[in-house]
Amino acid sequence: MGLAGVAGVALATTLCLSGCANLGYYWQSVTGHLKLLNAAKPIDEWLQEPQTPQRIRDKLALAQRIRAYASSELKLPDNRSYHRYADLHRSAAVWNVTAAPTYSLELKTWCFPVTGCVGYRGYYDEAAARAEAAELTRQGWEAGAYPVTAYSTLGYLNWLGGDPLLNTFIGYPEGELARIIFHELAHQVVYAKNDTMFNESFATAVERLGGERWLQQHADEKARAEYAAFDARRRQFRQLSRATRERLKAVYDEPGATTSVREQRKREVMEQFRAGYEQMKARSGDDPARWRGYDRWVANANNAFFGAQAAYDELVPAFEALFRRQEGDWQRFYDAVRQLAALPKQERHRLLKEGAVG
Repeated sequence: MGLAGVAGVALATTLCLSGCANLGYYWQSVTGHLKLLNAAKPIDEWLQEPQTPQRIRDKLALAQRIRAYASSELKLPDNRSYHRYADLHRSAAVWNVTAAPTYSLELKTWCFPVTGCVGYRGYYDEAAARAEAAELTRQGWEAGAYPVTAYSTLGYLNWLGGDPLLNTFIGYPEGELARIIFHELAHQVVYAKNDTMFNESFATAVERLGGERWLQQHADEKARAEYAAFDARRRQFRQLSRATRERLKAVYDEPGATTSVREQRKREVMEQFRAGYEQMKARSGDDPARWRGYDRWVANANNAFFGAQAAYDELVPAFEALFRRQEGDWQRFYDAVRQLAALPKQERHRLLKEGAVG
């Protein structure tokens, strides 16, 4: 699904409408999310409607089984989220804007009343998101806007029906559909303010661990093979991106380097990244169409894109190791993560990376 997670602002963050700056942005958040909620109907209603296509019926029935598994086996919240479905008649739920300096992977942050400070800003209108990215570029940032197929309101809006299934991801292969539902529900388990990397890496670890179990226990061989091919491409791409991030960071952190030297070395790293990507595609032997989403990412890659991707995978190995130390007990794992979330940001990151918790 690309880079998914908590959208730049959930409806709950708009509680400051009176007295907050930038009311226009908050207003689009309110109206955008309300339109999404108003489009959602209980899954049973969709299944009973004769005009609902059979492929959607099948996917909704599958999503119901995945949703039940999430609570019964993965101990994810058993609430109103993902028991309704909405067709938004567009390809993304929101578009997130990210920005970073010319010689840094540190993302610009935006702060909101409930979610705290995050490294992205969400828009329900693609044109508005791209206009914001263009303005940030004009100001000297490396910026971009990317589609997000799903997001979480952190459980705050379950009283309004919770987060619905969406047409933006319901058609995904079985393994991907399970992964998205597990990821977004994980945000309702633990959320640390002002720490996008912690939150997204935790949710990514849950989706990987839970998705693997779902496929092993409930999917047929075709679904497992389909997901294995999909996931192999993703893992290869993330490995290449991670190596590129490390090289860029070394360039930016080199003491005493002049701007011209940094620029030249940065250009060389990016050329190596794009050449490496083409070689990776060629070696895979896959239909080039399978890489189309990555093609767009590579064409627009900059510091903002690399910084955003880091949030989703930087701490994943540490969370997976923590899960193993809890002997695969989901509740113990969540309790350990909650203890980390209560600590100062730098300390929780250090303990995770050192394996000094659990």
